[in-house]
Amino acid sequence: MSEQQVGGPQLSRGEFGLLILGLLGRREMYGYEIVAELRRSTEGAIDLPEGTVYPALRRLERDGLIGGHWVEMAGNAPRRRYYRLTQQGEKALAAGREDWLRFKSAADAVLGS
Repeated sequence: MSEQQVGGPQLSRGEFGLLILGLLGRREMYGYEIVAELRRSTEGAIDLPEGTVYPALRRLERDGLIGGHWVEMAGNAPRRRYYRLTQQGEKALAAGREDWLRFKSAADAVLGS
């Protein structure tokens, strides 16, 4: 590896989609909450910009993996779009977990755990 390499492994579009599904598998969330929870639960190791998360949410919704609905907030606060897994999303999350664990096991075998 060169000295110019910065940072660690990079997430692909599918991988951060899987992370979003994983968070939504825990509970219904709105966009910024997903960003904050991802940052919090990974202790900052994964910090996706909002400009990456919102297109991913639209793609996941278009693909039928998540569903969204608007919630009016109290006072003058803007409404929020909350997302939840669909049945198809639950299946995709289960399959993605299996694939990820298989990949992690293979990488651990090469890199050492």
